[in-house]
Amino acid sequence: MMLWSVTRRPPRTLHSGYLQVGSLRVHHTHGGRGSPVLFIHGLGSSGYIEWRFNLDATSESHRVYAPDLPGFGRSEKPRARYGIPYFTRFIERYMEGRGLRSAVVVGASLGGRIALELALEKPRLVRKLVLVNALGLGRPNVHVSYGLVTIPRLGEAVMNVARDALQWAPSQMIRRVAGRLSGASHDLKRTMDDVYLDNLRELYSAEGYHDAYLATVRSLVTPRAVFGGQHDVTTRLHVLKMPVQLIWGANDPLFPVAHAARARSLIEHSRLAVIQGAGHTPQAERPEEFNRVLNRFLNA
Repeated sequence: MMLWSVTRRPPRTLHSGYLQVGSLRVHHTHGGRGSPVLFIHGLGSSGYIEWRFNLDATSESHRVYAPDLPGFGRSEKPRARYGIPYFTRFIERYMEGRGLRSAVVVGASLGGRIALELALEKPRLVRKLVLVNALGLGRPNVHVSYGLVTIPRLGEAVMNVARDALQWAPSQMIRRVAGRLSGASHDLKRTMDDVYLDNLRELYSAEGYHDAYLATVRSLVTPRAVFGGQHDVTTRLHVLKMPVQLIWGANDPLFPVAHAARARSLIEHSRLAVIQGAGHTPQAERPEEFNRVLNRFLNA
């Protein structure tokens, strides 16, 4: 099945399908030719949702890979100890299965923290690193909703309400609420088009998704994790020796630009592009500018 067939003419180079990674049935998007670029999506998303405006452009000159992390997208949703170590091990196995000795690794939000973990622990696998509004570079401004879902039973109720609201709420209302949470404000109908909303409804309705989402959030949002602790790797950034590109939405309400500026000062071979008018997801809110920055870095 071609991923893009719902709304636009499918790019000839991209394919959507399933494969086995260990015991897990995993969905991924892949295609193109050239040096490999691996995209890692953020919390509550998928490869085909997170990078919907970027994979086609990148595949024109590179081989792209965008797996759905276990528990998310169309990948299998096992009972597992979800969290950064679990997802990082998955990415290692995914790369091994694809024969990737190294790749440019692009990670957004939680995916950025997974990419950082991979770069810090297995630097031979990461030829270049791209961090997009990434977790792990400072204390986030955590929205109250993240705190609510950490509470047993209440979190499950919140997820059920969100799933039901996606079914009955008008599209305009969904876009307005999602835009407020992410800091997105420009052309929300384009950024969160009908296909995006359909994919979001599918995601929230999938069996096992709620459990995976809640387990992941609860592994991250604890007093120790939120206020620094094991998920903030700022003090380790100086050991990164590969080229690093930080791409940040200027209006991110969760991870402020100060996180990226500090990281830029601590990583020797790094550069920072701040995208004005974008919030937490510049890759979707300002895709043309994001793709230009990414392409320059890939070809540098």
